[in-house]
Amino acid sequence: MDTKKLRQKILDLAIHGKLVPQDLNDESASVLLERIKAEKERLIKEGKIKKSKKSAKTSDTPHYEQVPFEIPNY
Repeated sequence: MDTKKLRQKILDLAIHGKLVPQDLNDESASVLLERIKAEKERLIKEGKIKKSKKSAKTSDTPHYEQVPFEIPNY
């Protein structure tokens, strides 16, 4: 098996979660991200950390929904 095929196979296994045993008790990534966001907001309110410049500029709206021109339909 050449290296290109090997890399593709490893990537495929990783995407499908087959490289390591999966724990059904793990929470979903979206729940984890919400918990992290809430904790970060709490720490900012307490003054323990500063609000990052990057997070102040980002929004929950994907960039492709803010297109400043008409996109033609084909």
